[in-house]
Amino acid sequence: MPIKQRAPRNRTLTLSAEDLRKLQRKATPVPTKKLSLSNLKNRLFLGDLLQVLPHLPDASIDLLFIDPPYNLTKTYGSLKFQSRSEQDYETWFRSWFQPLIAKLKPTASVYICCDWKTSVVVQKVLSESLVIRNRITWEREKGRGSLNNWKNCSEDIWYATQSETDFTFNVDQVKLKRKVIAPYKENGQPKDWTSGKSGNFRLTHPSNLWTDISIPFWSMPENTDHPTQKPEKLLAKLILASSKPGDLVFDPFMGSGTTAVVARKLARSFCGVEINPEYHAWAQKRLELCETSPKIQGYSDGVFWERNSTPDAAD
Repeated sequence: MPIKQRAPRNRTLTLSAEDLRKLQRKATPVPTKKLSLSNLKNRLFLGDLLQVLPHLPDASIDLLFIDPPYNLTKTYGSLKFQSRSEQDYETWFRSWFQPLIAKLKPTASVYICCDWKTSVVVQKVLSESLVIRNRITWEREKGRGSLNNWKNCSEDIWYATQSETDFTFNVDQVKLKRKVIAPYKENGQPKDWTSGKSGNFRLTHPSNLWTDISIPFWSMPENTDHPTQKPEKLLAKLILASSKPGDLVFDPFMGSGTTAVVARKLARSFCGVEINPEYHAWAQKRLELCETSPKIQGYSDGVFWERNSTPDAAD
């Protein structure tokens, strides 16, 4: 693979060939027998998800986050996902999603990422076995426009639970801190807002429309060369909302490890599966780095801040 030339201030994670070899030798291989919950926690399996699934313990996952290949022809390192008919994509989706259902705890929550094309398939399959609670749409403002269509700058995340009533949702941990443009006072005192050195802000309840997410780019230390990397801030919202400290967060398409990294930063257990050896090595390295750098960009003082509004301008 040719070496990319980086700008002097580029903070994208890079590993030497020797680093990759060392990390790949340390990778957890596909299990050959049924695992206990203790053997599952904080493991990153290198291999095919369909080979790992039979060995996962039933009723073990508290939070399932899935970011599968969308129905697009796209290259992931040395692997290529080929676009297919909607029916064939649905068949592929079911092949690994249905076995995952048995691995969920009765109180588990599930989040599945998709684009507008695959959203229909995801909703259909989810509704057959889980309680669909919402569909989050988040602004993915990146990439070039189109000459003959609207620019696609959003993605969906379907949210579902096993139970109708017994599930975790920590609303107070995922409130958004917004700037108050026209601060209103009552009897001379701020009404539902506070004043600080960096301006006037109000804590607001989280909605299903997210416009405060920044896609990882070259100057962010979480950035890798993964083509569809999800931001740490996005995972932090889902993990804080739908799990408790110590809970197990599982990611069957781990990529460069964002889910595992954020779970560790937020005191959750994690488990992931990734078939690409280079991506798996990136995930291991990011886990090592987060031990000395636990910060999540856009999340500070226990709240999520609007894009470009954190006190240290981390967004």
